Amino acid sequence: MWQRQQTLYLLISAALVLAMCFGTAYRVTDPDGLTAVSYWQLQKPYFGILLGILTGLVLLALVTFKSLILQMRLSSLGGIIALGMEGWLAWMYFTFKGPVFSWTVIFPLLICISNFMAARGCFQDQLMVESAQRIRNRRKNNK
Repeated sequence: MWQRQQTLYLLISAALVLAMCFGTAYRVTDPDGLTAVSYWQLQKPYFGILLGILTGLVLLALVTFKSLILQMRLSSLGGIIALGMEGWLAWMYFTFKGPVFSWTVIFPLLICISNFMAARGCFQDQLMVESAQRIRNRRKNNK
């Protein structure tokens, strides 16, 4: 399990998701000069729900190493959700002019990239397993 490349990518995704849980998304300064900090899960309830789903998908993909197809699908779905979160943040950035976003806004994009790299690693492993199975069947049929 630990020697495969998709496990490394999923661990990176899990670390970034956990960093998102405790990091700030943006700061808003009122006209009075007061600064309000928005955390990811408190910003909008939808971000909290998406963050919970993304956490569950990444952790589930991390522990389902025996089923490569399921691991590939879970990591692809996690990448799509992270890409959707990044798109939502981009929409917020261009729509609302008040908030100052922090550097943790790029985390969903990094999660998306690492999840798709993990899915690619699962796909390559599945191709290797199918190739080895074909060779075994060919040898078995020749005897």
